[in-house]
Amino acid sequence: MFAIFAIADRFDSSKVFFVSSALAAVANVAIIWLAHSTATLFVLRFVTGFFLAGIYPVGMKLAADWYEKGLGKALGYLVGALVLGTAFPHLLKSNLYILPWKQVLIFTSCFASVGGLAVLLFVGDGPYRKPGSHFQPSAMFEVFRSPDFRSAAFGYFGHMWELYTFWAFVPAMLSFYDTNHHTTNIPLWSFIIIAIGGVSCVAGGYVSQRIGSARVAFYSLLCSGICCVASFCFFELPLPLFILVMLVWGFFVIADSPQFSTLVAQTAMPEYKGTALTIVTSIGFAITIGSIQLLNHAYDTWSKTNAVFMLLAPGPLFGLLFLLRLAKQKRER
Repeated sequence: MFAIFAIADRFDSSKVFFVSSALAAVANVAIIWLAHSTATLFVLRFVTGFFLAGIYPVGMKLAADWYEKGLGKALGYLVGALVLGTAFPHLLKSNLYILPWKQVLIFTSCFASVGGLAVLLFVGDGPYRKPGSHFQPSAMFEVFRSPDFRSAAFGYFGHMWELYTFWAFVPAMLSFYDTNHHTTNIPLWSFIIIAIGGVSCVAGGYVSQRIGSARVAFYSLLCSGICCVASFCFFELPLPLFILVMLVWGFFVIADSPQFSTLVAQTAMPEYKGTALTIVTSIGFAITIGSIQLLNHAYDTWSKTNAVFMLLAPGPLFGLLFLLRLAKQKRER
């Protein structure tokens, strides 16, 4: 819906970000008082997810409006912040805090509200913003006419097949290992394995200044794809080595994401940059639904075998095939 109505292009992005953050936070915390049935719970989760469309892609649009050069580095910091936000609830759930689930919802909603307010008060329209002049539903299809845009978008889709499914199953992987080996603080290590991706996003942003966003995305996707293929043997390793390879996987699985977004923003029509980022992101998140459901079904059907995580490998392979074209081109400046 955000893409169809070109919300990020037709309206002030910082205001869209703030309103979406506030509404998502309200729907998130309302579970404590209003979710008296499964149906109500699902509705509130749906509303929360719906308004995330006004946060993540709109945040990238804001960054693209401020940075014409160095966008890969800027998005490295932005997506790195996303990674820390994704990992943060695991930290709240660890033995370091032992917070009840209601307090976890309250804390996350408060952070979302503060973040939205900060963007509203301190971030305005960037100097490179080219607002869309009118409602044009066809814009979300027009952007795919560019071969470079298609390469970036479909590379991102392959990346998304792996990313959120990996993040969703990190606790399951640690639990699977924990059953047969040593006892670990699963929430704490889940936080660390996911959060290390924040470091890789920032590092990848700086590297992109030298070799280009396409090559950073390509090499990162290649490394995480290798981890997918080799994952069946990870669970036989001693604990230190197991944690190490999981950290390596967590490092590379997200390092390509800000660079994919950079490529999408750079190859899209300038006046519909926000729409392009939104539609590509929304398709990517839709893909994660299928990936998570498939892996969850296979994990249960195959009696929780460690080979199941190899099902993540087709995503990076698909993405690499499309990204190869851009990676061969002259590096972005």
